[in-house]
Amino acid sequence: QVQLVESGGGLVQAGGSLRLSCVASGKTLSIMAMGWYRQVPGKERELVAIINRGSTTDYTDSVKGRFTISRDSALTTVWLQMNTLKPEDTAVYFCHVRTLVGTAWGQGTQVTVSS
Repeated sequence: QVQLVESGGGLVQAGGSLRLSCVASGKTLSIMAMGWYRQVPGKERELVAIINRGSTTDYTDSVKGRFTISRDSALTTVWLQMNTLKPEDTAVYFCHVRTLVGTAWGQGTQVTVSS
């Protein structure tokens, strides 16, 4: 199994920046991709950004050009650099991993962007 610990959420004004971190432990050699999802009350959880073992990345359209996902060489840590934040980016952000045998989620970290 893989366990995830997230950090870096908080309150920021519109136009500001935050950097989220996610550290994986356990059977990390089985990790094929790591990513970030976000969820607001009453809505489905949506993919924000993802990076795989080959370092290929993908982003949801609303964050392209503002957010950057990166990883360490072992694919045990992933960061999400969020710039030019907007109030609509407010959500709970969850780290997610896809492994050879399943998936795992972090506990979530709140990001609040004030206008």
